[in-house]
Amino acid sequence: MSLTAIQKAELVGQYQRGENDTGSVEVQVALLSARISRLTDHLKIKRQDKHSRHGLLKLVSQRKLLLKYLKRTGYERYVTLIERLGIRG
Repeated sequence: MSLTAIQKAELVGQYQRGENDTGSVEVQVALLSARISRLTDHLKIKRQDKHSRHGLLKLVSQRKLLLKYLKRTGYERYVTLIERLGIRG
């Protein structure tokens, strides 16, 4: 259910700000969004999986805090990130 190393490397490559950037807010939000979408697909099949649902809610809360921080510190980066990820309709 987690992301493979190849998938993580692809996401980091797409959203990194510099050559050695692996921990910026954009990368963290992108990785969380990928995990959230995978868990959402899992929960569509396994509706009774309460533990995964709890984990999903924790991931969504963590992403929400990171997006709130990014909105406060770099609004332009925030807008481009949510457009690229297709969140916050």
